[in-house]
Amino acid sequence: MRYQYVSKRIHILLLGLLSVACTARAQYDPSFGHYFDMETSFNPAAVGKLPVINITAAYAMDMAGYEHNPRTLYAAADMPFYVLKTYHGVGVQLMNDEIGLFTHQRLALQYALRFKLFGGNFAVGIQAGFLNESFDGSGVDAEEPNDPALATSQVEGNGFDMGMGLYYTHDPWYLGLSVQHLNAPLIELGTTNELKVDPTYYFTGGYNIRLRNPFLTIHPSVLLRTDGVAWRGDITGRLVYTNGKKMLYGGVGYSPDHSVTFMVGGSFHGIVAGYSYELYTSSIDPGNGSHELFVGYKIDINLVKKGKNKHKSVRIL
Repeated sequence: MRYQYVSKRIHILLLGLLSVACTARAQYDPSFGHYFDMETSFNPAAVGKLPVINITAAYAMDMAGYEHNPRTLYAAADMPFYVLKTYHGVGVQLMNDEIGLFTHQRLALQYALRFKLFGGNFAVGIQAGFLNESFDGSGVDAEEPNDPALATSQVEGNGFDMGMGLYYTHDPWYLGLSVQHLNAPLIELGTTNELKVDPTYYFTGGYNIRLRNPFLTIHPSVLLRTDGVAWRGDITGRLVYTNGKKMLYGGVGYSPDHSVTFMVGGSFHGIVAGYSYELYTSSIDPGNGSHELFVGYKIDINLVKKGKNKHKSVRIL
């Protein structure tokens, strides 16, 4: 999933263990193997792109086998609505990301304005929320425990966070551009420490390839991200079997110089469940790979132009 960034984020941890007084700079956000089903986690313009109430959640455990290894819990929901003769989308997301003695938490609200453009659908989205950062200094085994710059107890702080994005779909392809932490939050941890969160830029795209077999499609996708210092690219291909309300998929992803990811999933009683395992290919020893569980649930809604949403039957992905 994200050990490329974990190596940088572990640098934050080591700085914290030695001297939390510095301003830590690193790529901040976790990444997910199922990013193609979790686009709202990095692009607010993706909210409301489908005529459904879309609920997603994921749990990821990176660098398995290491003590205090990164663990991330993510949950989000979004939906479209129609008002003033215009289509809109709204969403909310929650994240709890633990890495070593640090805990990163995010609560964000998202909005997108959607309209027709060149035969497709174009959206402009914004995101606003709060970041909460905490560091458990009681877990530090310091050589100089009396160093006033070293936090030896629980310290925390929070800050306002913003993001924005663009998203365009034209069946059978899509493209997205976005930026997270647009305002570069500077979060104070106690009285002597601070954490700088740099903006992170994203590009995503995908294409649905229909095969002669009407039950099978190939879904290639790509996600690129950078904070101007480090970058990561993920290229993913999935073979999807769909027959009525049944859906199964299997796929593989590749991140140059970092990892290979294997994934499998399908729909079960109206819930989509997926699992991915990331095998590291770098010379760095980051443990026994990363594990990720994904679940999704969709409820069809009918966007009536009078502004009323009528719930319909539950739809299986």
